[in-house]
Amino acid sequence: MRAVIYARFSTDMQREASIEDQVRICRRLIESKGWLVGEVYADMGMSGASHLRPGYQRLIEDARNGKFDAVVAESLDRISRDQEHIAGFHKQMSFRNVRIVTVGEGDITELQIGLKGTMSALFLKDLALKTHRGLEGRVRQGKAAGGLCYGYRVERQPLPDGTFTTGERSIVEVEAEIVRRIFREFIEGRSPRVIASSLNAEGEDGPRGGTWGPSTIYGNWRRGTGILANELYIGKLVWNRQKFVKDSSTGKRQARLNPPEEWVVEDVPDLRIIDDELWEATKARQRHTRHAVHDGTGATRPERAKRPHYLLSGLMKCGCCGGGFTLVGRDRYGCANARNRGTCDNRLTIARQDIEHMVLDGLKGRLLHPDLIAEFVAEYQAEYNRLMAQELTAKRRAEKELQKVQKGIADIVDAVAEGLYHPSMKQKMNDLEARRVELEAQLAANQEEPIRLHPGLSDAYREKVATLTEALNHEQTRGEAAAALRSLICEIRLAPEGAGLSVELVGELAAIMQLSENEKARTQGPGRSLTLVAGVGFEPTTFRL
Repeated sequence: MRAVIYARFSTDMQREASIEDQVRICRRLIESKGWLVGEVYADMGMSGASHLRPGYQRLIEDARNGKFDAVVAESLDRISRDQEHIAGFHKQMSFRNVRIVTVGEGDITELQIGLKGTMSALFLKDLALKTHRGLEGRVRQGKAAGGLCYGYRVERQPLPDGTFTTGERSIVEVEAEIVRRIFREFIEGRSPRVIASSLNAEGEDGPRGGTWGPSTIYGNWRRGTGILANELYIGKLVWNRQKFVKDSSTGKRQARLNPPEEWVVEDVPDLRIIDDELWEATKARQRHTRHAVHDGTGATRPERAKRPHYLLSGLMKCGCCGGGFTLVGRDRYGCANARNRGTCDNRLTIARQDIEHMVLDGLKGRLLHPDLIAEFVAEYQAEYNRLMAQELTAKRRAEKELQKVQKGIADIVDAVAEGLYHPSMKQKMNDLEARRVELEAQLAANQEEPIRLHPGLSDAYREKVATLTEALNHEQTRGEAAAALRSLICEIRLAPEGAGLSVELVGELAAIMQLSENEKARTQGPGRSLTLVAGVGFEPTTFRL
């Protein structure tokens, strides 16, 4: 009789010698029965709960081709721990008259398949529950339950019994500064794609040393994945947000959200990287983005995921019916209800360039208020401080690398002094010396300077205001500048007034424009509202249905 051997060890038994031990006792059993020893099929480091194992699949394929008469294993759970799979395996082997023999149970029958299959399934379930319980206890102590987030390092401290602590983490300041930068740039209007491209262009390593991608930054807000959704950055450790269920047909795990009442949340203030204000501003923009992409029923609207093509697109409303003021021609806005439904009498239209110039010209004239100039100076100083902090972080990183390089040079010198010379040391020494020169030059060029305010800041501010329209249309600054301006406007209402249209701004932009006015802005909904009237050069026209 031709007999083959199947051996396996799982991920909780990471020891290759286990395969050799299984093969040895199986070979002894085969020889004691006088059978011929055939091929050995083995799967190393693979769970018995999955049937998608190369050795296991090859065993089944060779059984179909009649290459052996018996399968020998150490025990039945080495072949599989899944009730369905072990029953199917027994059915296939029985159909082909192939005996299943184990060292522990002997010849396998239907009774043993039922009993051992049930016991193996219960073992897996009990193991999962104990593992889950242990992880929960670790989380409730403020420790990590597994995995490592970007911005942190693992801390392992020796214990009196010779072991090391587990689950301890500390902040990596260089990576923490990257995290803060991502949050700041996101609320400033930059997309995850732009942020990722910028980080990759600068050579900043992403999580696990890879490159940055949009999904790495944005992630999934429901599952708490991605940089912008990780609550650990505000000092909250959230665990058991989701569970994984294995698909029996593919063997792949699928994530499923747990109810919020099953989540385990612990405060870990020593791991906080960003403040609450920055976090809330990020969540506000994410909510706004999701609202723009989904309709009222929760269904995704892909067309809404596109960014506004024009500066004021999507902000204008008809002052008569409340409907949208949309493009009704190539470059003219009009009431969509009047044009498409005939339910509104406001048939006036206005050129896109005219409404944009009206809003921007009104803004430019009022941005020169002394209070706003003072605000600009303060923001300039804050931004300068931020850039200086980035330079300081880069300097510390270079100093740390320089120390490593100098230590490497010293180690080679010591080795040569001890007579341990090898030809490869010369090239290594040359590389280290070249890198040392680069780092020293970099540190010499980045000497810290005291923070200074340019004496012409006020003039620079006035110049920026004068070129506001050009900045909003410039390719490199259009996205960020337009997003900032749109964030100040909740709504633009256009209503007939005489022969023209009155333009009412609602939002924080109206409050800014009102700073230089004596009259008080009236409260209306969120923010404030201010009414402008189209004057000469902004005459509206009508369209016919």
